[in-house]
Amino acid sequence: MTSGQPGTGNARPTPTGAAGESQPATTAAAGTPTQPARTSDTAPAGTIADQSPPVGGDTTGATPNGDAGADRATSGAASKDTARHGDKQGNAAKKDDAAKKDAGQGGTATSDSTATGTDASENSGTVDGAARDSGTTKDSGTTKDSKPAKDSDPAKDVKADGADATDKADSEAKPVGPERWEAFASAPEPRPSIFSRAGRAVGRFLIHEWTLAALGALALAVLMTWPTLRYPRYTLPQDYWDPSLQAWQMAWSGHILLAEPARLWQSNTFFPELWSFAFSDTLLGYAPAGMLGSGPEDAVLRYNIMFVLAHALATLGAYALARQLGAGRIGGAVAGVSYTYAPWLLAQAGHLHVLSNGGIPLALAMLARGHGWSLRHGYRPERRHDGWVYAGWLVAAWQLSLGFGIGLPFAYFLAGAVLVTAVLFFARRLRTGQAVPFGRRLFAADVLGGVLFAGVGLLMAFPFFKVTELHPYAERTIGDISLFSPPASGFVTAPGESRIWGGLHEGARAALPWHPEMTLLPGFVLYALAAGGLFFSVWRLRHRLLLLAGVLLTMVFAMGTRFFDGTFTYVPLFEHLPGWSALRTPGRLMLWTTLLLGLLAAGAVTALTDRVRELTAQRIPSWPGPWLRMATLLPLLLVTVEGLNTTPHPVVPTQPAAMRSAEGPLLVLPSNQSLDQHVMLWSTSGFPDVVNGGSGFTPRQLDDVRRVSQSFPDQTSIEYLRTLGVRTVVLLRGQVAGTPWEITIDAPVESLGISRQEVGEAVVYRL
Repeated sequence: MTSGQPGTGNARPTPTGAAGESQPATTAAAGTPTQPARTSDTAPAGTIADQSPPVGGDTTGATPNGDAGADRATSGAASKDTARHGDKQGNAAKKDDAAKKDAGQGGTATSDSTATGTDASENSGTVDGAARDSGTTKDSGTTKDSKPAKDSDPAKDVKADGADATDKADSEAKPVGPERWEAFASAPEPRPSIFSRAGRAVGRFLIHEWTLAALGALALAVLMTWPTLRYPRYTLPQDYWDPSLQAWQMAWSGHILLAEPARLWQSNTFFPELWSFAFSDTLLGYAPAGMLGSGPEDAVLRYNIMFVLAHALATLGAYALARQLGAGRIGGAVAGVSYTYAPWLLAQAGHLHVLSNGGIPLALAMLARGHGWSLRHGYRPERRHDGWVYAGWLVAAWQLSLGFGIGLPFAYFLAGAVLVTAVLFFARRLRTGQAVPFGRRLFAADVLGGVLFAGVGLLMAFPFFKVTELHPYAERTIGDISLFSPPASGFVTAPGESRIWGGLHEGARAALPWHPEMTLLPGFVLYALAAGGLFFSVWRLRHRLLLLAGVLLTMVFAMGTRFFDGTFTYVPLFEHLPGWSALRTPGRLMLWTTLLLGLLAAGAVTALTDRVRELTAQRIPSWPGPWLRMATLLPLLLVTVEGLNTTPHPVVPTQPAAMRSAEGPLLVLPSNQSLDQHVMLWSTSGFPDVVNGGSGFTPRQLDDVRRVSQSFPDQTSIEYLRTLGVRTVVLLRGQVAGTPWEITIDAPVESLGISRQEVGEAVVYRL
């Protein structure tokens, strides 16, 4: 409704005919205060019409009542103009029709609308309809004696009169017909149900960049590692020696953390050695997966699943890092694929602790995101977020828990990055005299996250220091490092598992002393893209030069003692950095070279895609825009093709039936580094204590057991094994060819005080 006076919410219709002509004089003569004039009452009709052009016809109408009728028409025009802005054009058209029909009955009834224009024309049209029904002017709500009482409040009287008139007019008004343009109005959008909203939310999640990136990385991992998941319970990638060991590691950590966490580092292998779980990298971060399933087949299945997921995480992590630093989507994809499927990593297919490197770029991406820093845009304080910092440190700690072979250089890189950042922060503050925005919350996140990372590192390092203390001969020497140090030719030599370059580089591999750790080709396509990124890139020139310096420096360290004997490069690290002497293969530092090359390539590909987008936008018509955009996928396609492999997937030796029922502590013969890794896998059925074990080094006690047991069964070997606590010996018939047991396996043992039993393809001796 319209208001008779500001704020009252009641409408008072204007009288028509004679009553309309006499009322102003009567009111003035009685000395009754009149309402203050408003803009809609006083402004000339022409002015309002100029500001709001009429829609659908004349908005003022014609009145036969002279000046008074003109004034009322002017007021009505203003009212309709206001209503047209408040209630749009439909109500204005309805009022205009009513005004034309009533032109011969005493003029147009108008209302004193406020400046806001709410419901003005609708109420005015209602009053006009009431006037037509009554056929007289007395129904308009105005009495002959409009003089108020002496002590009454004129404003209240006016309000009351207006309210009575409005109620009467509303009650007597005829129903208003449908708007003439209502059929052409758009239908109101229905309110979606909770299921519709949930569906839309799921849809937005599924098409989000990071969802697509994760799904794409997973699908690519399945395809690029095929046929790993073809027979995941029976085959292992590359070979069945080290993968068997690592399958046992995941199974043991999951089992013992559920059963007896305090015994984590005292594993069931290498009996009766202490801290035996720390004889090699542990993959402890995969312990949650090890809690699912039991037995050798489940251990193999678990290994294959984590093998594929490790590739997917590496791709996603490198993609996230490149995107955070400022690369485009295709450039980030090139960085992710080249980092994960570099040809040199195909030689490491049997080393899950080397392939499980996705936490490195992912943690760096999260830390950079939390600190609001990117390579392309620099430091942006408004983008800081301490949550990402916590997440980055947590992922970094998880990466370290997978093993020090890859985690230790990562730990030193983080320590160096923190030191360099702090120095640059304070240097800028001293140079400019202004404090760079950082924030207490971000500082607290770095402190707490750094303490968490360092704590995990110390807890992981303690058992390894104990192993070094108990077995000093296990520590590497500089001579050991020299045996695994690759020459410069290794950087352009591919392993035999490379589908593209493996056959072509057979002669070059033959010239390498230990080619499994010396074929370090990251990819010729990656080399080319990175070289192009030095001249054409979205990165700034100083950043490109820093990336190039990092590539060259990491290559030098990866050569170990082959670069001027490592006197000024690898040897100082080996002698002065704690824990560095435990790393026997310098060539695995090529991981950092590959990551830096990928970032250089991402900068070049991003610049290319940006340029193609500009050229496409300038073309009229845009053809061949789609073909140009498809051409930007060529670098990604070439990097992917160069990562294709011919990795074998041999069938894992079946667990002997005797291993399912044998009671520990037990010894399985023959015993050597390769066969003992199978025994470790077989021991996942119940985890009995076994003397056998395979790792990065062999304890002297196990060497003694292997030497003494060559004459088993005899009195000397039996007494020695009893002294160690061994109660069962399992001799595998299928492995005794060419060994001393080939003759003694069927010899009688009653005189030795032991028992002998045939169980499947094995002979079980109980001591």
